[in-house]
Amino acid sequence: MATKYIFITGGVVSSLGKGIISASLGKLLQARGFKVTIQKFDPYINIDPGTLNPYEHGECYVTADGMETDLDLGHYERFTGIRTTRENSITTGRIYKTVIDRERRGDYLGKTIQVVPHITDEIKRRMLRQDVKGEDLDFVITEVGGTIGDIESAPFMEAIRQLRWQLGRDAVCVHLTYVPYLKAAEELKTKPTQHSVKELQGMGIQPDIIVLRTERHLDDALRMKVASFCNVDLECVVQSEDLPSIYEVPVSMQRQGLDAAILRKIGIPVGETPAMKAWHDFLNKQRGAKREVSVALVGKYDLQDAYKSIRESLNLAGIYDDVKVKIHFVASQALTRENVADRLAGMSGIVICPGFGQRGIPGKIVAAEYARTHDVPCFGICLGMQMMVIEFARDVLGYADADSSEMRPDTPHNVIDMMEEQKSITQMGGTMRLGEYPCQLRPGSRACEAYGGKGSVAERHRHRYEFNNRYREAYEKAGMQCVGVNPDADLVEVVEIPSLRWYIGTQFHPEYSSTVLHPHPLFISFIKACIGNGNAEA
Repeated sequence: MATKYIFITGGVVSSLGKGIISASLGKLLQARGFKVTIQKFDPYINIDPGTLNPYEHGECYVTADGMETDLDLGHYERFTGIRTTRENSITTGRIYKTVIDRERRGDYLGKTIQVVPHITDEIKRRMLRQDVKGEDLDFVITEVGGTIGDIESAPFMEAIRQLRWQLGRDAVCVHLTYVPYLKAAEELKTKPTQHSVKELQGMGIQPDIIVLRTERHLDDALRMKVASFCNVDLECVVQSEDLPSIYEVPVSMQRQGLDAAILRKIGIPVGETPAMKAWHDFLNKQRGAKREVSVALVGKYDLQDAYKSIRESLNLAGIYDDVKVKIHFVASQALTRENVADRLAGMSGIVICPGFGQRGIPGKIVAAEYARTHDVPCFGICLGMQMMVIEFARDVLGYADADSSEMRPDTPHNVIDMMEEQKSITQMGGTMRLGEYPCQLRPGSRACEAYGGKGSVAERHRHRYEFNNRYREAYEKAGMQCVGVNPDADLVEVVEIPSLRWYIGTQFHPEYSSTVLHPHPLFISFIKACIGNGNAEA
């Protein structure tokens, strides 16, 4: 079967959940036995989101091959189990850089370089994944960031228009729009959707499927109105209403026949509806979880999407441990020794978040000290692990001036130091230690037990600074064990204090590889310890 292409666009407003719809559709097609990948095309000119402020863009997700990407790739991986790569995340910046580099080499033989055809041809080449070798895919789902009408999205829309003509029935367009409810009039309004589709049609693209994002259930009369005004079949108008969990969305889309409608459009026999037993078992566990366990998320970005993968990893682990994880964000910049007991009161566990820069550092160190001295289960991730190390050096080893050379370059006790390979690097973007690296775990350690006794694992990284091995012996003697080490570079990847209930820091980011059907073992182990801490509520 020739590869089929599904293009997903959005209208009216951003943040409607195109990523969730893309991931849900990928899951449904997988359930039917198809080989699927999902890719995100973002219109911004940054090469990648690696240097973007989380307040502007949410978290920066990292693929196994070391690409800093949009957070939607995290949804793709969590829903489908697909291991995305740098080829699954494309920005306008990467497109233009590729074309300009070719022009500088003289590849265009003196031609005038234009948006059409040169930029659009490069976009089409990437959408068709012509550079990716060895793939044997049935479906490629392409999500385009932003909304219809954004000036920067125009080349992507033109590329999709051209591909629709070239591919014929092998291409389908799904358009996600918003149906607002006007409380004063007590009415749901379809006019924004009509205008959005009209604008899409003005670009030469007729959507095959319309997904209506709504906070209230839509009746068949409203769906028929949308179908009539937007030139689509009634069965191709589906609704994405607010649900208790984003993981209910694939089931809702399947119930409404989204995957079946797409198969009929393409000309593939629909066949029986897949049972998706493992997914339903997961949802039943989620619905059945009655007890709550409170976890403090200590970080500097008070924004849901800034720590999206960590939040989802905690929630998924809770479901498999039969509890609901109630996450309490604690702003590290406001945390002091005087208020820490009050701010963290009632917490069954503490997560010290990753990040960069000076802001909020003292508060993270205070949180690490509180967790260590009060034996509260504590999970430090990347910078969070480094704060655990610094706190231990100051309060246990007696190095009052211990610090990271990132925060204080002249510190005499740089227990966290810049990696040797980073010292000659001057550019910021895409230059950290990125992607998946092996880690050897000490047999009998709590971290090793969490992984089911596996001695060797591979996890994803995003950092410039590392544990300073000159101090390793002092830490080991004082009770903080370096139980995870990269076998090639001898970098310390995992530290723990075995005498405490659960006190583990990882230089890597385990949240990047936690999925719905395979939650990360470290998060499972951490939540178990939180439940055992005695604060789980019925």
